[in-house]
Amino acid sequence: MPTYEKTYTAIWADMDPNGHMRHSAYTDYAAHTRVDFLAKQGFTMQYFAEHALGPILFREDTRFLREVKMGDEITVTSEVAGLNADGSRWRIVHTIKKPDGIVAATVTVDGAWLDLRRRKLTVPPPEIAEAMATAARHESYQDIVKGDKEEK
Repeated sequence: MPTYEKTYTAIWADMDPNGHMRHSAYTDYAAHTRVDFLAKQGFTMQYFAEHALGPILFREDTRFLREVKMGDEITVTSEVAGLNADGSRWRIVHTIKKPDGIVAATVTVDGAWLDLRRRKLTVPPPEIAEAMATAARHESYQDIVKGDKEEK
């Protein structure tokens, strides 16, 4: 599957007092791209509500590399950087690029699937595990193995 990407224009509400995009806007764009990727695979908010399932994050790491200013166009990609054997844990890297291809930031998230009825981690339905397994992989991809620091 090709790398999933969305293009946005940085708006006034995204700016900080220094005139560049505020730190939390980067993670907002990454999250929207991640959720949109799932929706395009058929896993909409309605799907998650009907299945009492939701993605949760354990870690979010943003690296700021270049300024984004109001009106700048950015492209945000979502690539899987890690999965465990049953698809219940995952890592996604979002790369935020300016139109010239320069990387403005990366947002890396580690997450899992939560059974919303039991409030416990769970294995996703096979169709979600398949979508994640066939999604574009980031160059840093590594299997998530039980016992790894991130798996505890």
